[in-house]
Amino acid sequence: MKSQVRVAILGATGAVGTELLELLDSRNFPLAELKLLASSRSAGRTLPFRGEQLPVTAVGEDSFKNIDIVLASAGGSTSKAWAAKAVESGAVVIDNSSAFRMNPEVPLVVPEVNPEAATTHQGIIANPNCTTILMAMAVWPLHQVQPVKRIIASTYQSASGAGFQAMEELKIQAQAILNGETPPTKSFPYPLAFNLFPHNTAINDLGYCEEEMKMVNETRKIFNAPEISISATCVRVPVLRAHSEAINLEFSQPFPVAKAREIIANAPGVKLVEDWQANYFPMPIDATGKDEVLVGRIRQDISHQSGLELWLCGDQIRKGAALNAVQIAELLVGI
Repeated sequence: MKSQVRVAILGATGAVGTELLELLDSRNFPLAELKLLASSRSAGRTLPFRGEQLPVTAVGEDSFKNIDIVLASAGGSTSKAWAAKAVESGAVVIDNSSAFRMNPEVPLVVPEVNPEAATTHQGIIANPNCTTILMAMAVWPLHQVQPVKRIIASTYQSASGAGFQAMEELKIQAQAILNGETPPTKSFPYPLAFNLFPHNTAINDLGYCEEEMKMVNETRKIFNAPEISISATCVRVPVLRAHSEAINLEFSQPFPVAKAREIIANAPGVKLVEDWQANYFPMPIDATGKDEVLVGRIRQDISHQSGLELWLCGDQIRKGAALNAVQIAELLVGI
């Protein structure tokens, strides 16, 4: 691909879209052109970028002409409607929705884990789910040293996973409850402020919701390890931004805790955060706005001699979405 790249952001006005803008700027991505696309409702707005105000235009049939890379963050239905058009125009689509993740012809990529998969694309590369990305960043370095047999994940997912409106709703709900008023609910089915509930996606016949099955199926695909046993419980919690996860890993033989800490401390895109005396470990407030996935509280599973426990926090909008997409784009341009 050319050294100067023509990029379009589809869904530019959303939480991930605006983060993509910031990352393209801060990482000095080699842009020849940047086009901002959104629905007709957002057309006419402008967004700041590198000292300019760039116009937002409504996506249409000719939107992808002469575009090299499309960073899509507008939801699955929008991606299904426009991805093929973009590919027909000669662009590579890096899609942040769930529309193409489990398509066997579409690579599902976390650059620190399986960058080689990006070279097999046929016009579309899928960005994994946020919880999957964050977990993969912590588990993959250990899996490379000693293959993981089983993963049990419990997630604590912030309002940011549902976008700007959900974050604002959480603030409004908190104030309403403090005022003795009934909190409004629009982004979520139940009040999230001062509350938590299992992830509000559809539940299958086995009792697992879509978010939980994303962690199961996407991790196996990214690791190219269909044999790994995985179970997940995903929960919405009243945190504005950055997801947390408690991970239990089972190996075929004991994995020394000191060795695991050393591996995590040297893994790309991961930061070891542990102060055992102060009982200080990764927190969403520390992960917010950070590129790294914070990992800590690595310990022996006292119920299983070949088990490890760990805790992580990561910014869902950055590494869980926008940053991972930009890193894939950087793979394509050879950065």
